[in-house]
Amino acid sequence: QVQLVESGGGLVQAGGSLRLSCAASGRTFSTYAMGWFRQAPGKEREFVAAISWSAGRTYYADSVKGRFTISRDNAKNTVYLQMNSLKPEDTAVYYCAADLNFSQVRRGYADYWGQGTQVTVSS
Repeated sequence: QVQLVESGGGLVQAGGSLRLSCAASGRTFSTYAMGWFRQAPGKEREFVAAISWSAGRTYYADSVKGRFTISRDNAKNTVYLQMNSLKPEDTAVYYCAADLNFSQVRRGYADYWGQGTQVTVSS
């Protein structure tokens, strides 16, 4: 069982930066691939970024490539999403997720999900 708690969301102006954190419980965090997803009002949830258990592989949605960076610290049971050059269209609730299979996370599937943190980008 893995429990995930996101933090770091907030209100930022366009062009600004935020860093989201996702703290995981459980001693097996380092065996899980992790991902970030987002859902804007009236839209379906979409994949943002994924990272393998060892951080050796990362994968990004085209919409965030070059602006967002996913990373993890297995010693701290935490995964991060550094978001730079934010745009109003990045406004959404951001969720982190965990799954043993990196390919599953890339496809938007995961066994465990956090409650989400709101990110609002003003123009």
